Amino acid sequence: MQIYLTNSLSKQKEIFKPIDLDHVTIYACGPTVYDRPHLGNARSAVVYDVLFRFLKSVYKNVTYARNITDVDDKIIAACLSSGIEFKELTEKTTSQYHEDMQALNCLLPTREPKATEYIQQMIEMIQALIERGHAYEVEGHVLFSVKSFSEYGKLSNRSRDEMIAGARVEIAPFKNDPADFVLWKPSSEKEFAFGFDSPWGRGRPGWHIECSAMTRAILGDNFDIHGGGADLMFPHHENEIAQSECSSDHNHFANYWVHNGFLMVDGEKMSKSLGNFKTVKQVLEEGEEGCVIRYFYLTTHYRKPIDFNQKAIKDAGKTVAKFRQALAKFNGEIVVDEEFQGYLADDLNTPLYLAKMHEYASKYLRDGDAIAQLKLASACDLIGLDLTEQEAVVPEEVRNLAELRNKARLKKNWKLADELRAKIVALGFEVMDGKSSEEMEIVKLNR
Repeated sequence: MQIYLTNSLSKQKEIFKPIDLDHVTIYACGPTVYDRPHLGNARSAVVYDVLFRFLKSVYKNVTYARNITDVDDKIIAACLSSGIEFKELTEKTTSQYHEDMQALNCLLPTREPKATEYIQQMIEMIQALIERGHAYEVEGHVLFSVKSFSEYGKLSNRSRDEMIAGARVEIAPFKNDPADFVLWKPSSEKEFAFGFDSPWGRGRPGWHIECSAMTRAILGDNFDIHGGGADLMFPHHENEIAQSECSSDHNHFANYWVHNGFLMVDGEKMSKSLGNFKTVKQVLEEGEEGCVIRYFYLTTHYRKPIDFNQKAIKDAGKTVAKFRQALAKFNGEIVVDEEFQGYLADDLNTPLYLAKMHEYASKYLRDGDAIAQLKLASACDLIGLDLTEQEAVVPEEVRNLAELRNKARLKKNWKLADELRAKIVALGFEVMDGKSSEEMEIVKLNR
């Protein structure tokens, strides 16, 4: 099967030719684990999950690596402000990320490296860059010399001034050039516990070197596809290319660069810095199903921005209900459908893919066509659209109210118990009391 992907490096749709026909390799930038993922983060995870599933349907072996950034300035700041231990925060947030991605039916990647597990490999890569004249040490920092790499900017095609402004790099007097970026930074006194020993003193790696070291360790110097959000193209991915290719004579890094578009809210990118975000958990607690969110992401081509709004989510919910109706009595055997593979082979054309699913669902509901039903079921399976009815996520506020109501009942404070029950009902849930005084079940009301 001929597969086409839009390569951000060439800015063209290209025929995908893996390095090894028997083993495709993918790396996608994963989360920085200091807080729960928002819907924008989740779109990227769903896009590369669909790509992973599709390639697995075509090739014998696919290794999909997605990293966990568990050492970063944002993590340190969160620990210092909250008093939470470093490992406790990163493990808790990583678990939350897995929980939320599972709700969207994203497969676990083949490999999920944590940055803290590859510190030695990062140090070795930085040492190689220094020895090769591409990096320099100054005042406890190690910086990459942008001027030493003549092809710097080939991914983003930015001018030098645009690169300096877009990188938001620290303008420091110790830099040889304002565009130079950090490979290693020293730990301050209050950050000492979050650092690692190195030839340049106690400190921590820069964000960019983390991905370069992990890809090399897991996928080798040259691999097939590097994915991530469009916001990572510069400076993160540009810097990955520079430091990786300069670290050895035979490192050509990724052959194909795939970038997904932003999730928008009122014309602006959804982001934590703008405060216009919703977490996956929040939307699930509002009563939306993971499969509805997943379907919503796929209604727009992965490279284009998509606007998050209630109408779009409701429309996605109606379609999911239609597909469920069409598959309610399905008891056939799922097959890999070449027609639907073909739509994904054309640069993951999910809008056309979903449109064809609509056609087959309508055909089955109208004519009872068994082939149409089989094609619909197979299409759902290929993109990971699990239509199994999912239990409603009970918001923490509702759980807390239910616990307070139970305590009031145990104390025979019936007036307070009734008031708390009314608040729970107002939030769209009902408490079903069990046989014993401590048993209860929280269920979502159908409205």
